[in-house]
Amino acid sequence: MTPQIRIARDAGVCYGVERALKLAQGAAATGQKASTLGPLIHNPQVVAELAARGVAVTDDPVKLAPGETLIIRTHGVEAALIEAAQARGLQVIDATCPYVRKVQQAARKLAADGYEVIIIGEPDHPEVIAVRSHAGSDARVISSADDLPADFSARKVGVVVQTTQTLETLQTVIRALLPCCQELRVYNTICDATSKRQEATRELAHDSEVMVVVGGHNSGNTTRLAQISREAGAHTYHIERPDELDAAWFDGVGRIGVTAGASTPAEHLAAVVARIEELVA
Repeated sequence: MTPQIRIARDAGVCYGVERALKLAQGAAATGQKASTLGPLIHNPQVVAELAARGVAVTDDPVKLAPGETLIIRTHGVEAALIEAAQARGLQVIDATCPYVRKVQQAARKLAADGYEVIIIGEPDHPEVIAVRSHAGSDARVISSADDLPADFSARKVGVVVQTTQTLETLQTVIRALLPCCQELRVYNTICDATSKRQEATRELAHDSEVMVVVGGHNSGNTTRLAQISREAGAHTYHIERPDELDAAWFDGVGRIGVTAGASTPAEHLAAVVARIEELVA
């Protein structure tokens, strides 16, 4: 009997990524030399597709010549970098996700108002590095409540969250902070699109034997979807491309679920579903 294949009700590319792709594709269409500062999004296939259209990746604006175009990635960059790039004569296109920009603004306001800023997120993630630059060098980055020092104490604490974190992580940190401070101010900056994808993945995984999660292996939000799927009890495979699929994963399986991270275009998701259909036919 052919297994049932279902796609999560919320899956794939989000508004911020879609906006960034349009900006990068528009820059490519001008024929002018353009580069993104780091990968535009955490999806190696998309980055390769942009490169084929003439949008390169640079790790340092200094390597670009005046007049060239610099595209700021969706995750944002350190606070002073855009001004420095413009001072060098570069044409800057800011593709920072609007939701990420809200995190930066909240962190900057908390620091200006005298709060000890805590950023919940992955310390080495580009988004978190950029947010920290807005919050000041004294800002503390933690991945979970366990990262707080046992003797942590502060009068005023302000919290912002990496957009792709889970609500459960935020709630756990808040519970840990409440006894440690006199005033706690929290900006729930988790992206709504992220929350919807996580809930849809959890819901589908609960009713699936096998889950396939599509997106960059370097994508934080996609990795989290795979984690949520496993925790829900489904055998879970995180892939980037259809050729990573293995027919053996679906032997004897009646219900297959498919979801995709926020940096996965619809055509990439569709290609994976089509390949699964071929393998189980």
